Amino acid sequence: MRKKLKRFNENLNRDNIIQSGKPLYDDIKGNWRSKYFKNDNPITIELGCGDGEYSVGLAANNPERNYIGIDIKGDRLYQGSTQAIDQNLNNVAFLRTQILLIGDLFEDDEVDEIWLTFPDPRPKDRDEKRRLTFLRFLNLYKKISKPDSWFKFKTDSTSLFDYTLEVLQVQFKVKNLEFTYDLYNSALLAEHKGIQTKYEKIWSAKGERIKYLKFQF
Repeated sequence: MRKKLKRFNENLNRDNIIQSGKPLYDDIKGNWRSKYFKNDNPITIELGCGDGEYSVGLAANNPERNYIGIDIKGDRLYQGSTQAIDQNLNNVAFLRTQILLIGDLFEDDEVDEIWLTFPDPRPKDRDEKRRLTFLRFLNLYKKISKPDSWFKFKTDSTSLFDYTLEVLQVQFKVKNLEFTYDLYNSALLAEHKGIQTKYEKIWSAKGERIKYLKFQF
């Protein structure tokens, strides 16, 4: 607990973490490029970024783009923030908020690409509405995304992947949907540039196949 509190206090003084209580938090909607990144580069967000290794990896591989890792857990964002600072990356930021509130922090059409990496699968039927690929969430993502922008999703959970494909093929209209149940033996692997999250490494080591899909809104 003491370690977490120390990290929370450090987060308050870190420019690359935006959270409630900081001046920029209330004024960032529609202004990510002008007020934070100070450029006109495309914006990619990672939902439920955890320790931030994916956001940091993408930022390091693509300096011509801006990246924002989003999570509610401040101790995890501290980890991503530290990685970005250590690597002198100015094109990645971290936003502490609940996913349901992103409509309050991004303007319509402000986002160019979305990644969802290894979210909680919420396997119980009563938790369907909390799954981050539930229809309500997909409509929220679409609202803040530019037309034709990409949504990319990785998971180890076959049940969540099957559920998501059903939603996309029955309830939510998308285009250019591609998917694989075995990313590491797929032509789609090249898009990932070797970046792995902590959970991806854990489940891959256990022999679990990584599922991946992408589509355009």
